[in-house]
Amino acid sequence: MIVCHCNVLSDHDIRACLGDGPDCPRAVGEVYACLGCSPNCGRCARTIRAILREAGVSQGCAACPVGECAGHAHGEPVLIAAE
Repeated sequence: MIVCHCNVLSDHDIRACLGDGPDCPRAVGEVYACLGCSPNCGRCARTIRAILREAGVSQGCAACPVGECAGHAHGEPVLIAAE
């Protein structure tokens, strides 16, 4: 199924970049970076988040306890977009 029409990304593409290591994408922006593209319209973000949850990927970075950060660079402010 095509998840992102702007970048022509399928659910298989997204699942293929997920893993258990510290470099595993844990946020929507990190999934795009892993796949070598960037978000455009943003309509796919909700579906990508659902795929991350379904795969059991925690939303914190490897250095933080689960749920304490949103994949941000430490020491930088985090901008949270409205859905």
